[in-house]
Amino acid sequence: MIPKITLEQWAAFKAVVDAGSFAKAAETLNKSQSTVSYSLARMEERLPQPVFEQAGRKAEVTEFGRAMYRHACHLLDHANQIDQAAQYLASGWQSEVVIAADALASMDNIFCALHGFSHESPNTRIRLLETTLSGTEEALLRREADIVISARVPPGFLTENYGSVTKILVVSPSHALAQNSSGEVLTEDSLKTHRQIVVRDSGTARNQDAGWLQSEQRWTVSHFASSIAAIKAGLGFGFIPKEKISRELDKGELIALSLEYGQAQRLPLYLVLSAQSHAGLATKEVARYLLQGT
Repeated sequence: MIPKITLEQWAAFKAVVDAGSFAKAAETLNKSQSTVSYSLARMEERLPQPVFEQAGRKAEVTEFGRAMYRHACHLLDHANQIDQAAQYLASGWQSEVVIAADALASMDNIFCALHGFSHESPNTRIRLLETTLSGTEEALLRREADIVISARVPPGFLTENYGSVTKILVVSPSHALAQNSSGEVLTEDSLKTHRQIVVRDSGTARNQDAGWLQSEQRWTVSHFASSIAAIKAGLGFGFIPKEKISRELDKGELIALSLEYGQAQRLPLYLVLSAQSHAGLATKEVARYLLQGT
């Protein structure tokens, strides 16, 4: 069905309401006052009620007109977005960018970068895949994502440094490992007798788990948030990125433990474009914002 009222007529109506008069609206639109008046007269003929009423020598917006004004604003905004999207697509700008971010990466940093990008390109959709271990590599090898943030990169891909993450051994204050009154140094053998909370591999081709895997008792969860909750409940120990538990450490809800050979594991992170030099313009711009935030 073809609309009875044109975008130009709605734009003229909005200009009159915004400017407060037909004369000022005509100046804003760079048209004659008679042209604006004629356009709105034709518009009102097609509407079931008038949008203006005469109040002395001035035309006032009716209640119906105010409702139509709100709809006109939405309609004109949407039309402008379509024009902008057409310009982006014609220039090679993608309508959607897919990011696969390993669970090790800081989501706060990613969302902060995407917030900046959203101001530049509000019409570009973002799809964020939260992956783990080989699931991140699969997203890269299968081209399921335009941008991949990972601790491990298959051979043949060019990378950009995306900072690093530090994993530490933590338990609840009520856990037996935290009640070590003898003061003996923890070893790998002493960990084996306790339950470990690990994060499941999100890949389909391989089945790995995140963390040290020699504990005879092991519970597997899908996300770091679940592993943190389980460790806080005293159900086991785990190796968790320090950035993800800074609040719990500050509040004493989790305690960091030292092993005989070190306390922390530092892992570098990399940003990779799956299409490399053939990446789209939107992908390259998202990558630029992500790298600025590291």
